[in-house]
Amino acid sequence: MGKYLRKKLIIYIITFILAVTINFIIPRMMPGDPIQSLLSRFSGMEGGREILQDQLTLLFNLDQPLWEQYLNFWKSVFTLDFGISIIQFPTPVIDIIKRAIVYDLAVLFPAIILSWIVGNKLGAYSGTDKKVDNASMPFFYFLASSPYFWMAGIVVFFFGVVIGWFPISGAYSSTASPAFTWNFIADFLHHWFLPFFTMFLVQLGGWAIGMRNMIMYEKSSNYSKYMETLGASKKLIRRYGFRNGVLPQVTGLALRIGRIVGGAITVQVVFNYPGLGRMMLDAVQNQDYFLMQGVFLTIVTMVLAANFIVDIVYMFIDPRVRLSFTEEV
Repeated sequence: MGKYLRKKLIIYIITFILAVTINFIIPRMMPGDPIQSLLSRFSGMEGGREILQDQLTLLFNLDQPLWEQYLNFWKSVFTLDFGISIIQFPTPVIDIIKRAIVYDLAVLFPAIILSWIVGNKLGAYSGTDKKVDNASMPFFYFLASSPYFWMAGIVVFFFGVVIGWFPISGAYSSTASPAFTWNFIADFLHHWFLPFFTMFLVQLGGWAIGMRNMIMYEKSSNYSKYMETLGASKKLIRRYGFRNGVLPQVTGLALRIGRIVGGAITVQVVFNYPGLGRMMLDAVQNQDYFLMQGVFLTIVTMVLAANFIVDIVYMFIDPRVRLSFTEEV
């Protein structure tokens, strides 16, 4: 187990170093000047513009050579000091990320985990019951092939416009103030449901299809046929098939965590939800390099940490992983 974890940890450290380097390079290759973008807000100001530009250049350390900026960027990674946002000047980037990450964690991880659990259970039933399979598979394929923004539009139209059960924009009402009170929590959950439900639906179909295919494969294996010959029930066969079929689904869970970020951006834009995805889009559109770097680094860290946790879980649920490293010693 120790050798397995060391190997995985080295891989993730190398990936993190590459991600940080790319995160530093890409914003500086983009067209435009963040200082000029900030100065445009003071277009009506007469005199002193050159002095202000020089001061902002010093403030953002853009007067330094690239190699020195790169070293300072690594320092900011460990001190969590990503500078000051251009579009929300003079708010520090880390403060913006702290506010936005709460909404991401509230939507992304419940949607991922719950869709994984429900999708695998439904897929297992579909793989062992032909009637259920014929009725459910078209629906699963429909969900899995639906783009996030398209599903978000459908959910908004039906639940927000036609029925009018849920609000279609924001994380909470404009009249509410964030606080740990029952009124605010109820208002937050009222706004939270549609973004969560959208991401839950799209992912549900993929998990169900994957588990259904794995169960079909396990049904054709020798141990399943032997159990069926002995008169074992469908429930018992499904239980054993599920334990073997869930292993690739755990690997898929690690990969899905990385891809979910792209879907979160479109969903958050549709619902005007103030998560990291929305912050990233605003940063790109407004050439806010410092907010872009901070948000991207936060997303990369979350993805790598989640994948590492899944790798640890996989080590415990699949004895073959531990055995393979034991045999190499």
